Amino acid sequence: MRIQTDILKELRKDKGLTQMDLAKHFGISHVMYSYYETGKRRMSLEMLCDLADLLDTSTDYILGRTDDPRPPRRRIHPKKS
Repeated sequence: MRIQTDILKELRKDKGLTQMDLAKHFGISHVMYSYYETGKRRMSLEMLCDLADLLDTSTDYILGRTDDPRPPRRRIHPKKS
């Protein structure tokens, strides 16, 4: 499944971040990050999840599977006795 590059770019700009900011966060070059944002490369699932958390949204929104940009509620696991 491909990332919706227009959504990704919009989310980044809404947070006041640059491609360079995100590249530094992930420890990659600006060019490499730009490839993700333009759809020239696919990012790992781990990176997608980290990016969704960073941009305060859901992976489903970035992937275009929902039009609700709100992050999902965190699942609370019961404590084991």
